[in-house]
Amino acid sequence: MRTVITASRFCDGSRVVEDPVVSFEDGRIVSIEPRTNAAMTLSPGARSIDFPGCTISPSFLDIHTHGAAGHDVMEATPEALTTMGRFLASRGTGSYLATTVTAPLEATLRSLSGLAKLIAHSPNPSAGLTWPIGIHLEGPFLSHAKRGVHPPTELLAPDLAVFDRFYEAAEGNIRLMTLAPELPGAAELAAHASARGVRVSVGHSNATAAETRAVLAAGATSATHTFNAMRPLDHREPGILGVVLSEDSLFAELICDGIHTAPEMVRIWWKCKGAERAILITDAMSATGMPDGEYQLGGLIVQVANGRASLGDVLAGSVLTLDKALTNFLAFTGATLDEGLRLMTLNPATMIGLASYGSGLRAGDPGNLVAVDREGRLVTSFVNGRQAEALG
Repeated sequence: MRTVITASRFCDGSRVVEDPVVSFEDGRIVSIEPRTNAAMTLSPGARSIDFPGCTISPSFLDIHTHGAAGHDVMEATPEALTTMGRFLASRGTGSYLATTVTAPLEATLRSLSGLAKLIAHSPNPSAGLTWPIGIHLEGPFLSHAKRGVHPPTELLAPDLAVFDRFYEAAEGNIRLMTLAPELPGAAELAAHASARGVRVSVGHSNATAAETRAVLAAGATSATHTFNAMRPLDHREPGILGVVLSEDSLFAELICDGIHTAPEMVRIWWKCKGAERAILITDAMSATGMPDGEYQLGGLIVQVANGRASLGDVLAGSVLTLDKALTNFLAFTGATLDEGLRLMTLNPATMIGLASYGSGLRAGDPGNLVAVDREGRLVTSFVNGRQAEALG
């Protein structure tokens, strides 16, 4: 069945269409054009939905999320990803990288293998589920000094052979890896992973500026949750954070929940990274969308209360969703809606080399869209042409 949606604007990071008409059929986009050019006669059985005052955009892409709706991605089961997928679809996220947490080697290999099989056999598009498009390996190549809640007994020094075991278990689905630059062999691993098509993100690190630059020279392209689990900024030894903020070519993630990063720091990050290199993420864990209580993060048990996820006195991921990250970002910075949308569509896609998002939406692409109001609040979400609110 053909669906036609109209709104005030369409923006996909590469173009803006005023007064757009977006048509899709069998879950895929047929056309996106101004109303003045569009043939508005509907075929029998077609439906038309109008979102007055709204902007239509590609669905959100979260490159750093551990779980939601009571499930953790490292469970790597159809039930876990299906439950997560229904929740994420309802919050505007159309694709994500399933993000691991440091665990015993064999447990990580099992999760990577399970995730690879699920990615290869995604549900029928008619199910309208958000599904992972790859894996973000966060750990075990992290700093003990800035490990956060990652268990210290399972952290490893960079090792090409271990990385290759991860890569093979994941059947080539690792798209992104977090790496602490100061670890011995970090530059060699960054170069090796980059050569295999894996983007490298610096983070969970106490690195000096020089150590960070060495890994950037070896191929690193991004930074993991800027400010969090990073050496603090110093005016004589700027460290990893100084490089992240000052290096124009480097992308940089941020958790914009008002808990991990204060609004003043969000504004500094925005002024430094700008519209082409800033990326909004959630770092969400299994408690996202759930009531307060105890929840799983990898093999860890995390306490969640009043929007804060913690293990002892250390933050342990978030309960943020990208639609809320967008409204927070706009409120904290005064950025435009188009700029905010870019930070969770075009920018993360460009960083990981995902052409289907990075080139903007065109005819034949999956019907993964959101409609947001002028303040960035999510009005509705479509996944493969199905409106998320209609999902069971």
